[in-house]
Amino acid sequence: MYQITAKGARAPIETAWDALAWADPSPAGAVDAKEDGRLAWRLDAFCETLEEAEECVEIITEASPELIARIEELQDRDWVTLSLEGLPPVEAGPFIVAGSHALARTSPGKIAVLIEAGPAFGTGHHGTTLGCLLALDEVRRRRAIGKVLDLGTGSGVLAIAAMKAGAHSAIGTDIDFDSVRVANENAEKNHVSGFTALHITGANTPRIRQGGPYDTVFANILMKPLIGLAPTIAPLTAPGGTIILSGLLHHQAGPVRSAFAARGLSFQHRIKKDGWSTLVFRKPG
Repeated sequence: MYQITAKGARAPIETAWDALAWADPSPAGAVDAKEDGRLAWRLDAFCETLEEAEECVEIITEASPELIARIEELQDRDWVTLSLEGLPPVEAGPFIVAGSHALARTSPGKIAVLIEAGPAFGTGHHGTTLGCLLALDEVRRRRAIGKVLDLGTGSGVLAIAAMKAGAHSAIGTDIDFDSVRVANENAEKNHVSGFTALHITGANTPRIRQGGPYDTVFANILMKPLIGLAPTIAPLTAPGGTIILSGLLHHQAGPVRSAFAARGLSFQHRIKKDGWSTLVFRKPG
């Protein structure tokens, strides 16, 4: 495996991130951008082959010529085990997300969610997941969480947290088979019943429509898919329901906010965490 790293100002890093994330197909298996100190940002991408890594460098250089991207070959090691060893518990309001290595040492009175590091996105450490968990805490303080729809469920962390916080039921969807498998396994590990992860693209399917309307909807994915889902998410949401959207760099929040406001949804506020934005909407009624 190869890691491609570039450091610089926020604007060129975000431009390069956009270029890599939206390349079709993208040579990168995973891409992340985050703050790396005061006024400094860092872009990381991961590839299986050197050829893909070199293609990533070309895309980064073309999108942001001021950045210098470096390739590092990663040794063939058990990265899951290593990440577990250094992965501390994450707290977001009343929620604490951790692997089994750390969950036993957590504070009493917290809503504990067991998520091991693995192939599915969502260990709680990413700014998008943190933002969604904080928004979920606001929901539970105001009303019953009710029925949950989690689009792009990944590890299932958000749906599982919602169930452990009192949700009536939850459906998670993902386009990745491994994520669906991991999410269902995580539900079992957390002794959660009433949650099912499904391999589904989009949200306008009979299975999703029949399960609605939903009182709380998560969509922690990317800007363009979120905009495309706005016409589908709005009717799936129950009157008075909450929609929590993430997977957005700060500059991407505007177009998503406009797309959902155009569907008659009321924007509530934005949560900013580690360079990422989470948008919270309410459906009138």
